[in-house]
Amino acid sequence: MVNSTESRRAVSIDPRTVMGTVALTVSDLARSREFYERAIGLQATDNVDGTLVLSAAGGRPLVELRGDSSAQGLDRHATGLYHLAILLPSRLDLAFALARLAEARWPLDGASDHLVSEALYLSDPDGNGIEIYRDRPREQWRQAEGQLEMATLPLDLNDVLGELSRATEPQREPPAGTTMGHVHLQVADIAAAEAFYHGVLGFDVMVRSYPGALFVSAGGYHHHIGLNVWQSYRSGPPAPGSIGLRSFEVQLPDGEALDAVIDRVRAAGIPAAHRDGATLVRDPSGNGVVLTTR
Repeated sequence: MVNSTESRRAVSIDPRTVMGTVALTVSDLARSREFYERAIGLQATDNVDGTLVLSAAGGRPLVELRGDSSAQGLDRHATGLYHLAILLPSRLDLAFALARLAEARWPLDGASDHLVSEALYLSDPDGNGIEIYRDRPREQWRQAEGQLEMATLPLDLNDVLGELSRATEPQREPPAGTTMGHVHLQVADIAAAEAFYHGVLGFDVMVRSYPGALFVSAGGYHHHIGLNVWQSYRSGPPAPGSIGLRSFEVQLPDGEALDAVIDRVRAAGIPAAHRDGATLVRDPSGNGVVLTTR
């Protein structure tokens, strides 16, 4: 593993890098399908291997679910997923998302204004964390002491719902352009996570002012990966096959950009498994990261 000095000398990952599919284990595939279709509005497709892929209208897969009725329950103090974050194109789309959740009578865990974005928080039937959010335009993002300024302020839900007054037709599902905006992880140690995600993969550090957390990104985005130790400090990964995160994709724009990252992984001595044009590595907390291209 690289040390912190090497971490500060990191070569940045390609700025066109984005997040891809997040793969989860759930206890009841049919129950989860109903939730993701009805409450969030995603389209479900059955894979031949028994997994279920969920996408927005005409878009790339956002979430892949594997059902296992014998899986051990979610351990909130283990390392793993804090939440996956579905990015919507506009504030109106966020209002429709809130309306769908209300219609499905699915409770929110929270709602926040982060200055750079506005977000709804909830959990799926197994407790896997989900954020649904929209970004403010980048020209509205503020800097403070050389870092991007982010906060966690209350979000006025009535004001968000007010956007529906300008809608011309109902929206039953998230629109084309909906993506996996970021992934927020529970890790055991922030310094080790920074050495991996910044020092090896090459994500740029954007915000380190949150106690017990770090936010990194490609191309100046507010964050593609959030890392925290709020519940998982010095913890280990969950038992194999447990409910929760199986892996998440980091999608590079092309083979050259992917090879550059894999070369750094190899130079750091990190074990990697290669299959079908993708490379699976694990961060120091055991979280599975699939390096691939779009």
